[in-house]
Amino acid sequence: MQRLILVSNRLPVTVEKRKGEIHFKQSVGGLATGLSSFYQTYNSLWFGWCGLPSNHVKGNERRTIEKRLREHHASHTLFISRNDQRLFYSGFCNKTIWPLFHYFTEYAEFQQNLWQSYVRVNRLFCHQLLDIIGPEDIVWIHDYHLMLLPHMLREKLPATQIGFFLHIPFPSYEIFRLLPWRQEILNGILGSDLIGFHTYDYVRHFTSSVRRLLGYEHTFGQIALEHRVAKVDAFPMGIDTERFSTAQSDSKWINDLQIKCRQNNCGIILSIDRLDYTKGIIQRLKTFRYFLEKYPEFQNRVTLILIAVPSRTGVRTYQMQKQQIDEMVGQINGQFGTLGWMPVWYFYRQMPFHNLVDLYRMGDVALVTPLRDGMNLVAKEYLASRTDNMGVLVLSEMAGAAHELSEAIIVNPNHMDEVADALQTALGMPAEEQKERNRVMQQRIQRYNVVTWAEDFMDRLAHARSMRDELGARILSEDTQAYLEKEYHRGRSRLIFLDYDGTLVPFAPQPDQAKPDPELDGLLEKLTQDPKNEVVIISGRDRETLEKWLGRFNVGMSAEHGVWVMERSGHWHMLEPIQDAWKDEIRPVMERFVDRTPGSFIEEKSFSLVWHYRKADPELGLIRASELKDTLLGLTANLNLVVSEGSKVLEVKHGGVNKGRASQFWTMEKKWDFIMAIGDDWTDEDLFEAMPEHAFSIKVGVGLSKARFYVLGHQRVRELLMQLTKQKAKV
Repeated sequence: MQRLILVSNRLPVTVEKRKGEIHFKQSVGGLATGLSSFYQTYNSLWFGWCGLPSNHVKGNERRTIEKRLREHHASHTLFISRNDQRLFYSGFCNKTIWPLFHYFTEYAEFQQNLWQSYVRVNRLFCHQLLDIIGPEDIVWIHDYHLMLLPHMLREKLPATQIGFFLHIPFPSYEIFRLLPWRQEILNGILGSDLIGFHTYDYVRHFTSSVRRLLGYEHTFGQIALEHRVAKVDAFPMGIDTERFSTAQSDSKWINDLQIKCRQNNCGIILSIDRLDYTKGIIQRLKTFRYFLEKYPEFQNRVTLILIAVPSRTGVRTYQMQKQQIDEMVGQINGQFGTLGWMPVWYFYRQMPFHNLVDLYRMGDVALVTPLRDGMNLVAKEYLASRTDNMGVLVLSEMAGAAHELSEAIIVNPNHMDEVADALQTALGMPAEEQKERNRVMQQRIQRYNVVTWAEDFMDRLAHARSMRDELGARILSEDTQAYLEKEYHRGRSRLIFLDYDGTLVPFAPQPDQAKPDPELDGLLEKLTQDPKNEVVIISGRDRETLEKWLGRFNVGMSAEHGVWVMERSGHWHMLEPIQDAWKDEIRPVMERFVDRTPGSFIEEKSFSLVWHYRKADPELGLIRASELKDTLLGLTANLNLVVSEGSKVLEVKHGGVNKGRASQFWTMEKKWDFIMAIGDDWTDEDLFEAMPEHAFSIKVGVGLSKARFYVLGHQRVRELLMQLTKQKAKV
């Protein structure tokens, strides 16, 4: 029976040991709170750390904990040593990944022992999960603590559905590249079938880093890996809106607080956050002080309720933050406070749920201004709690939630004047405008709540699985290859079309660096020695290069995508007469783009011009390629020319010739018993389309194709061809 296995660093239940007794309590955190209403509706199991160090738990206690978790919380725990807890969680997770991914590079530490602990704990998760995961189970891994786990599981369980969601920002390439173990992290995440982020900004940053550091391209959210495709998409996490909108008030507590805060008819600004430097609490206090100075009419008329929830109290950086906040609250109250009015009400504590909702309902303004935040659910919780539709949300543009909640007052948290002006606007906003803004945002977060978010992710994961299965059905399997080999040996006349770059050899930074290596030489020698074989190299290369590199073999050739053809031991001739006078008009345009794109260059062939950008900056290369293509399409609209895209190239050539037409020079020659065509890019699609129905057309790599089958990489092509040369025809 299929199960959903949720995997995160911490379980939704925390286990504590006090005075020798085991206690269970609900975990605090957005993930545990958000998914608690979802995973219990599924046939699911939550796997993670319970919170107790392994060296603090005796054997009988461990069994008791595991039994209680399985029976009452549908959870399964593992135990981490205190040392790994320190190095893994407090160390690499919160001293390396957390500051780096939130753009606080000055706090990031790059220590080998922290990284080693991170790898070790991810392996521990993998090892214990292997005993739990069934053949039909779905695995959904969460957050930055376990970014290596998807790849580790993929190596052991290649058929398992694996999803991964990152709940913090993914930084831009320029920030991410600072991480010494950047490639390992990317490869770890890419073990997933589906990778989710809160916003498309993070998707873009991730795919940019993958392209720049690993060389994998992406199309419409699909990253073509060596052996499969990984999907990447944005899923803005929601909340359990009903839980907040239907929560009952703690009337005594709220009445007492309102009486104290609303003396002199004060408005209430609400700030609720974990105590973390990414939340911008210190900057928020500075801005509030500036607001009181800039708009003195609000002195004695507004109170800031500041809730700072303790977080990572053992980390020195957080201890310093706490000290700074304490001092700044004292300074503001000392500077502006009076006997009847205290500007800042400061609470350093965890608030019970009902008190939290009461605070949301009491706040005239919610000031949510993190310096960097993956999503920020506080903004959504405030809106969901406001059943009166009143209140104003002032939201940082650096929070992922700002992409959804555009009706809020969006501010740059570093711009003190902008935030101060936003507070002045919010406190004076008419009731009808407040209701209209909130109505739109409330409807949006109700439609895309946490259950919808999770179900959306699961639906896309199922789609990614079906796409993988469909692709897998076309990948050249052992059975299909056995059938191909059988047909090959049965045939007495065989025609084999082979592309060159990306098919027989890997792509090289410079075209002249892709010369045949000894292995390829031996392979072509064996193929062409068989008198039953007609081998044709059908390439976009110029004829001089093909003849220089491959002329010593008994092969036919087609150069420049079909402009030139040459039979074995024959002479080059054109399929049809074409002109190249158009080059004088196109060449200057390409030269301008070479000047604007460092690393790019022009390759000139007899009847085509090729702009290469493999050595250019990947982002700039794609932008310039798009610009150049648009320009060339305009110039060639009335000419018999086509603008074709290859792997990191744009080529302008005559429109009347292609690989498909060139192949007919051989396919029309006689009736062949066996035909095979192998190529890697879209110029080979004309070749595949021209093949007869019984031919074996094979695309190198994944993606949409007219080919019947796929193989993954040029080395797989060589292995296939070598296998054909090794086998002996069956009598």
